[in-house]
Amino acid sequence: MSIYSLWGALEIGLIFGLVALGVLISFRILRFPDLTVDGSFPLGGAVAATLISAGMDPFSSTLIATFAGAIAGMITGWLNVKLKIMDLLASILMMIALYSINLRIMGRPNVPLISEPTVFTILQPEGITDYVGRPLILLALVIVIKFALDWYFSTKAGLAMRATGSNPRMARSQGVATGGRILAGMAISNALCALGGALFAQSQGGADISMGIGTIVIGLAAVIVGESIMPSRRMAIITLAVIVGAVLYRFFIALALNADFVGLKAQDLNLVTAVLVTVALVIPLLKQRLRGKGGR
Repeated sequence: MSIYSLWGALEIGLIFGLVALGVLISFRILRFPDLTVDGSFPLGGAVAATLISAGMDPFSSTLIATFAGAIAGMITGWLNVKLKIMDLLASILMMIALYSINLRIMGRPNVPLISEPTVFTILQPEGITDYVGRPLILLALVIVIKFALDWYFSTKAGLAMRATGSNPRMARSQGVATGGRILAGMAISNALCALGGALFAQSQGGADISMGIGTIVIGLAAVIVGESIMPSRRMAIITLAVIVGAVLYRFFIALALNADFVGLKAQDLNLVTAVLVTVALVIPLLKQRLRGKGGR
């Protein structure tokens, strides 16, 4: 595998690290099975690409795209909290609605950004090639967001959100407004996914209506791989683990698709993903069995 492929895998892995952090909040912290991700990821790309192509600066476009994702997540939470629709069904309804909304926003199936300025072209360090500069920019952003989340989940509001996911009845008895915590958590989760979508569109040269297919699977794969290799109950380690999991996932994908002896092609991406997730799920079970045999 070439150096260019390695840097490309790191770049995409860091973008999906943002998605993995969002999935971590919904699936692990709130225990909310959220499929909105498959809609909020392309929502971020659609909003950012449309605004940039219309002449708005990339930073404002990316910020608005992130805010749009937060609104989508909040609506999913509202359907569950206020209208009492089952969490999984509420997220499916929002995901379906976002497909049409994204088409409305773009006005066509895709919006190219080949000749438009992006956050990467503006922040590109001098003397560094773009395929190296983009991962460095993303690494800095991901580190800032990781530490911001670590700080937030150590505050009273963050601890209340964690308590809501762990034991909502106990949290309510302690005076926590669990409904509000769910809305806030879903907003943060999908804002991160939309941010990832906005950066992905700018990195890949455009937004496409199908760019969100399988995003939730990739996010879950990153979370599962990260938890398998770095098991911990400390929030700082957990957030680091899912980011590492996302990067490793993309490295495995790139290695599998670029290894000639394996014989895999681009259309085998979903197959490779399924195998990786299966292996990541089996590893903890094997560890438990080995510990059990060692104890006996």
